[in-house]
Amino acid sequence: MKIAPLAAVALALTASGCITLEERRALDMEQCRGYGFRQGTDAFAQCMQNIDLERADARRAFAYRDFSGPYGGYGFGYSYRRW
Repeated sequence: MKIAPLAAVALALTASGCITLEERRALDMEQCRGYGFRQGTDAFAQCMQNIDLERADARRAFAYRDFSGPYGGYGFGYSYRRW
């Protein structure tokens, strides 16, 4: 069995889940427009900021919940206690 075709399929599947910053921003803008906000207004800017803050909170909660802190707990990067 050749590894190259299997590696190419794995890479394609991994890359297909990625989204660029521009695509994410466009989706966020579409979401705010869907809520009824018009681009260029303070309410639209507040909506975009709330989406960004919620995303940051979700990242922070994931880091603390699954890795015991932003550095992986004790030892700064080690996911286990060494003593």
